[in-house]
This record gives sequence, structure tokens and C-alpha cells, in this order.
Amino acid sequence: MNSVKEEWLRRCGTLPREEALRVERRIDDIVDCMNSSHAYKQEILHMLYGVFLLELHGMENATIRERRLPPRVEEIFGQFLRLVALHFVEHHDIGFYAEKLNISTVYLSRVVRQVANRTVIDYINQMLLMEATILLSTTTFSISQIAERLHFADTASFSRFFSREEGVSPRRYRES
Repeated sequence: MNSVKEEWLRRCGTLPREEALRVERRIDDIVDCMNSSHAYKQEILHMLYGVFLLELHGMENATIRERRLPPRVEEIFGQFLRLVALHFVEHHDIGFYAEKLNISTVYLSRVVRQVANRTVIDYINQMLLMEATILLSTTTFSISQIAERLHFADTASFSRFFSREEGVSPRRYRES
């Protein structure tokens, strides 16, 4: 499990110490929840993912403020992050999030790019990858069960996704 934590801390780049510690605490909370047998474990995990994303968004916001984005753009971005945290397992497509926000996919893409210099898919993939790495590291679910749990069409598409994002196959990741 430490490898998952180390990997996410590496992905956060060179954060100031205080921010890195906050990210580390959020990851620890997620790991603790994954290892619990709480009756509402999945619901709590989704909320913790949301907190994790909002924490990262807050850090991005600190640097974004200098760009003076319109309040509506920041509002849409915050709503998008909350939706991703709640629905990333079931919905991997931009259209779902744009529809929930009552805006076009093009506008949502533009807002996310403007605020974070990343894509909508980057955020969805980040959440899926986090969930996949935690499931591979902390459970005995088969790779096909994880693919099904994360709503991939089949094991092969999950394996391609994971290999592209992580650089190794799910099986190799689990073995390391």
C-alpha cells in the first residue's frame, strides 16, 4: 500500500511541505477506509475521493487566483470536481458531466482546460486510476472483478487503460 501512497505523492510534484502533508493525510484516509469493514465503505470512499480532488483543486486555486478567472468559471469547475468524485465509477464520459451541469461538452472542456490546464478525461482517469491502484493493492478481487466494478466494458479495455496510465499491466502492478 505504501507504493500507492508514494506514487500519488510523486504525481503531486513538488508541492510545498504543508500541501504535501495534506495530500498525504487524504491518501491515508482513503487507505484506512479501504481497509475498513464499515457498512457505508463505498459511500465514504466516494466522499473521500471528493475531498482529495477538492484539496488538489484548492491548491491549484491558490496559483489560479493570479489569472483572475470569472467566478462562474470557477463555480462550474468546482461543481465538476464534486460530480466526478460522486460518479467517476459509473460515468467515464464528458457528456454525462456536461449534462449534469447544463452546459455543452465543448464549454465544459474549455472551462476545465482554462482553470486547470488539464482535460475532463484527465480528471476522470485520475480518479479511476486511484481506485484501481487501491483495489489492486488492498483487495483480492480479480482483475476482471475490478474491471467490472469500475464499469469498464471488459477486462481487456481495463487492462489497456491501466497500462496506458500506469505504465505497467494490472497484474504486474499487483505483483510489485
